Amino acid sequence: MTRDADAPSYRENLSVPASWWLACAALTAIVWWIFVLATPMWVAIGAAVVAAVAVGAGLAQYSSTAIEVSNVHLRAGAARLPLVHCGDVTVLDATQTRALHGPQADARAFFLVRPYIATAVRIDVADPRDPTPYWLVGTRHPHALADAISDGRARA
Repeated sequence: MTRDADAPSYRENLSVPASWWLACAALTAIVWWIFVLATPMWVAIGAAVVAAVAVGAGLAQYSSTAIEVSNVHLRAGAARLPLVHCGDVTVLDATQTRALHGPQADARAFFLVRPYIATAVRIDVADPRDPTPYWLVGTRHPHALADAISDGRARA
């Protein structure tokens, strides 16, 4: 049985931490409390439900962002980079990530970072036609992602 060339060899969802879901629940309670003081109970419950659905849907959408490495490409969110155009891959700790995402950032670079993920990898773009110098991709498992990119690039 042959493996699909585009099947991911590495996949990571950049899901939000549990504390963000607790904040969503707290916001729902606050909305309910504000409305229950000034309106009938059914309006307060309706406002709380609307707040919970809206914020919950936003968090779910934000959490659905994924990083995938297949035999063909690296996908970070909606962006794709063919592995043949992946140059050097550098694992970054929290300090290096913060510096490369802040004062040392190149405005032409592609960034997929989340405020709750401290580490990242830098992938140099080896396509002379692409003006993007590198990708900075936040990940909870930078060594595993770097290894998957290197392995995929060797197979590509």
